Amino acid sequence: MICKTSSRALPDLYEASIAELQDGLLRKCVAITIGLAVGSLGTETDGSIVDPSSRNNVVGIKPTIGLVSRPGVIPISSHQDTAGPMCRSVTDATLLLNTIAGPDPRDKATLHQPRVLVLEYLVPSSATSTQSKRHSTPLLTFSELWALKSSTTQTFKELLTSKAEQLVGTVDFKIDVNKYISELVEVPTGVKALPNLIEFNKTRADQELPALFYTDQSQFIESEAAQVDDAYFAVLAKDFNLGRMRGIDATVAQFNLDAIILPTDALAPLPAAIAGYPLISVPLGFQPDDVKVLPEMPSPLHTQAPELPFGISFVGTAYSEFKLIGYAYVFEQATHARLVLHMCIARNFLTLSSCNMLANLG
Repeated sequence: MICKTSSRALPDLYEASIAELQDGLLRKCVAITIGLAVGSLGTETDGSIVDPSSRNNVVGIKPTIGLVSRPGVIPISSHQDTAGPMCRSVTDATLLLNTIAGPDPRDKATLHQPRVLVLEYLVPSSATSTQSKRHSTPLLTFSELWALKSSTTQTFKELLTSKAEQLVGTVDFKIDVNKYISELVEVPTGVKALPNLIEFNKTRADQELPALFYTDQSQFIESEAAQVDDAYFAVLAKDFNLGRMRGIDATVAQFNLDAIILPTDALAPLPAAIAGYPLISVPLGFQPDDVKVLPEMPSPLHTQAPELPFGISFVGTAYSEFKLIGYAYVFEQATHARLVLHMCIARNFLTLSSCNMLANLG
């Protein structure tokens, strides 16, 4: 099934080119939004769960690295990759997270998770009291926030210009994709490592490298040339320093916070990605009717459009999912933001139907 979409926000209301549906996680979110599925699993390296969730008006949870086992997941970076749920509600996402969380001897990162009852994730309502909680929210405009001279603001400025994540990912991909291929029970194509994969794509470019957006193998080629050396360990340490010690951990400690709240489509995924920390995106609202569609030609997506959904993210330190789920649940129940546009459309439809019926009676 291909949903017809336009510049409107919800997949059951708007027209989209086939290119907009190429991404697997986007297709999953569309299916959830229009009611074809209760939930779905996504994988995130940097935003790939929470960004599609935000743009499709659903809930997405990106867990702490080490909460969910990853064998069988096609990798990009073992330091950032994780699987997580995408659902219509926080409760559904929590149920799905409970199903997939837990230690696995095949994934060493999961053996370091705290010894807590995973079943606790089934009851977000037990963490719903926010009266005594402290959250960091950007009450200033971003330009005003950027003008501040605090150490936290300076760290986030540095984070946005840092190339460390890209360098780590380039090396990690080579290591992790070779490991992934080596563990496959059967490979009918005969591909055994990244160089074989590059050659396979090259010889079948018409199928494996289709225009307009998937013709480039430069990242594969760059990864194959990368080495695990002192420079790699240096940028990996820089990533952890920016994302954890000077980033999320420092912000939470400095201001005595329980969570950091940011627009999902702004800065939220990046610090959590390089730190390996959790975040949960919940529907917040819709762009105005008079907003200009940008870019005019999707590449492959529109980033701005009338009634395009957007979400809000709750970010925390390692293994703080239980608290974040509680805050997200309270916000969801207080706002019901996901349903706002649906209710407006239903109300307008009923009004129009009533007018038509009266006209026919006349």
